[in-house]
Amino acid sequence: MTATPAEKHGIRPGQSIELLKALHILTRDGKMNQDSRRKLKQVYHLYQFIEPLLEKIRQEHADIQLVDHGAGKSYLGFILYDLFFKTQSDRSYIYGIETRPELVEKSQALAQKLGFTRMSFLNLSVAESIVSSELPPQVDIVTALHACNTATDDAIRFALHKQAQFMVLVPCCQAEVAALLRQTKQASMQLPLAELWRRPLHTREFGSQLTNVLRCLQLEAHGYQVSVTELVGWEHSLKNELIIAERKNLPGQHAARRLHEIIDSVGLAPLRERFYTPV
Repeated sequence: MTATPAEKHGIRPGQSIELLKALHILTRDGKMNQDSRRKLKQVYHLYQFIEPLLEKIRQEHADIQLVDHGAGKSYLGFILYDLFFKTQSDRSYIYGIETRPELVEKSQALAQKLGFTRMSFLNLSVAESIVSSELPPQVDIVTALHACNTATDDAIRFALHKQAQFMVLVPCCQAEVAALLRQTKQASMQLPLAELWRRPLHTREFGSQLTNVLRCLQLEAHGYQVSVTELVGWEHSLKNELIIAERKNLPGQHAARRLHEIIDSVGLAPLRERFYTPV
């Protein structure tokens, strides 16, 4: 039996072909290039991590509230709606937060075209999204896929304010910590560990690694249980780290202490406010 175009491309059963064409994952004639196949593979793989979290929330209560921060073109939000939210007969809802108005307008138009009625897109900054009446006072899950540089920290800040039960984060292009390490390099070179970031390439790599370590400690300091894994194989993407956090109200004093000790030891005091902890 000849495989259908959907089966050939590994498209999930029930997935809207019209949506995939609108997202330019499929061409108008139903074909897919290598870049689109890689992009779809990443989103599907991330969905495999998110779906069990959604099911867990649904077992506890109806009407799941999901916020996709730094939504961009909203690939993740649309796929989540199409594969999960579309079949829910309740008031479950997806909000896409994006600071670029042209992307918000395009996503809103696509949602209306596809009849995705429980999905909306808001042109808001992080500070605005925290206090906006257009968003619920508490949300269940916050996602941030390839949120560049400090956008992941913005998503964390929002999720902490909204007491999110889950966070699903895929950081990208992290430069802030590396830039600060370069500024303080001379003062810190007496430390043997400063060899980890003495060379420019190592500064970038170590800065990225350290950024995610600080984020994990921050989440643990706020009582979250944190796991870190690969999103997909390195052959598909170098921006590959997936952070999943679940609010458990665990003791956070040790994580907070560790976070501040690291900040002090590598000269990152200006970032103390960004990686704030409750203790």
